[in-house]
Amino acid sequence: MRGKTPRKLAVGAAVLALLAAAAGCSSEDTGGNAPEDLGGDLRVYSGEPESLLPTQGAESEGISVMRHLYEGLVSYNAETGKPENAMAQSIESTDQTKWTIKLKGGYKFDNGEPVNADAYIRAWNYAAYGPNTQGNSYFFDRIVGYGDMQTKDPDDDGPKKAPEPKAKELAGLKKLGDDSFEVTLAEPFAGFPTMLGYTGFAPLADACIKDAAAAKACDEKPIGNGPFKMDGAWEHKVQIKLVRNPDFPGNKAKVDRLTYKIYDQLETGYADFQAGELDIIDSVPPPKYKEAKAAYGDKMIEQPTTSLTYLGLPIYNPNFQDKKIRQAFSMAIDRQAIIDAVFAGQRTPAKSIAPSLIPGSRETACAACAPDPAKAKALLAEAGGWKGPAKVEYWFNAGAGHEQWVQAAADQIKKNLGIDYTLKGNLQFPEYLALGDKKGFTGPFRLGWGADYPLLENYLKPLFGKSGGSNYPKYDNPAFDDLIKQGDSAANLDEAVAFYQKAEDIIMDDMPVIPMWFGRSVIIKGAKVKSVTYNRISDLDYATATMVK
Repeated sequence: MRGKTPRKLAVGAAVLALLAAAAGCSSEDTGGNAPEDLGGDLRVYSGEPESLLPTQGAESEGISVMRHLYEGLVSYNAETGKPENAMAQSIESTDQTKWTIKLKGGYKFDNGEPVNADAYIRAWNYAAYGPNTQGNSYFFDRIVGYGDMQTKDPDDDGPKKAPEPKAKELAGLKKLGDDSFEVTLAEPFAGFPTMLGYTGFAPLADACIKDAAAAKACDEKPIGNGPFKMDGAWEHKVQIKLVRNPDFPGNKAKVDRLTYKIYDQLETGYADFQAGELDIIDSVPPPKYKEAKAAYGDKMIEQPTTSLTYLGLPIYNPNFQDKKIRQAFSMAIDRQAIIDAVFAGQRTPAKSIAPSLIPGSRETACAACAPDPAKAKALLAEAGGWKGPAKVEYWFNAGAGHEQWVQAAADQIKKNLGIDYTLKGNLQFPEYLALGDKKGFTGPFRLGWGADYPLLENYLKPLFGKSGGSNYPKYDNPAFDDLIKQGDSAANLDEAVAFYQKAEDIIMDDMPVIPMWFGRSVIIKGAKVKSVTYNRISDLDYATATMVK
């Protein structure tokens, strides 16, 4: 998941049970709520999403909305982080290649269509079909027939049209009945059920994907099947309004209304929160952290998360193609010094790609993540010195509180390597991602990642795989891709970890990105909020929120 506030993963059940109690929340609605716990209008902070269509949206702002509009096959337990069946009655396989999925009955889309096997099959086919250019397409590349649904434009943006793919549907999807279907993978993958909790695997109503116009309409006003439904269309850069879905057969939302108020500046959102215009804000401007901690006390939720912040390096740019230069940039940065100065210590320096909360992560996988100015200078000299522009451009998206730390990192590189810089932070997040898709970053660029699902593979394949949807450095290494495939095909997840770790070793040596730090949540509840569940995979579960009457 690319974005401002990546997905989170849970740790041990006992620890999270304590955290939930400290945050004044419980993991789920068991149906025994007192009447006074129900009702109310909840207003929460958000940036502008890139998309609200599950097959397309792949960043934190959009995913938060979609998790409340759609119910998928799997969800993640707030206390253990383990996948649990949601819409799925069962997900079973005898060989980890052919999977049978049976659905629970009773689910309908907001327009009355049944959420059945067809709803999943059509959604997955729509996502996988190359000409639809869906951002989550690559999540389906393990299913038999994915390659036949792809095509390549012979002249990129030139006048020639790309040929039609060989197929329009995944050969590995087979309907068994109204409430069951079969998925055949090209190779065994023990982690398949775990990844199905990601929003990209959500079902879609037939009305949403009849044609391009229908898909666009459902991006503006989604037709979901979750605990909330849309109240009007998405008001871009203003708000997204949801209301409780009374027909939802799962654990129903407790609040009547949920409004995502959209800001292009975190500072503006924080000021509105202080003024009582917001009930929950999930980030605090770094310079305001100490003030917020003193002012809000036990209303502030702080916990380690699985979020990774990194500086990507445009290895498609000749100035960054030598890995010694990339390593030199990394070793010129003192992460802890920036964390202390900018974030009041509220981050953990990254010495790997995945944080300790992810099974199989290692605390010291990245040798070049330790600050060593002398070694950095030596590596730069070995690479023949800096031959790029006199001032390197450092990129970050606007309005999300990144300028201070990016400048601090650039200052350290300037001090230790003698390379001057300019800052490029004028683009809002959707435009920023679009620029990255087009290889538009000319120097180091700020991005983040978090667990779409709790596997080490999720920090590797999407970011660095040749077909990875968030591979912004445009990294391409067949040896890396082969290790990911070997891990995917391992007999079980424990055996898979060894292959994923070897793949991570390649990344930490090649350094297409500079891992900076792992995050901590800084969430503040306003005076009207009694409780809300914080889930380290899926962030704040607003459906569980209770309000002061």
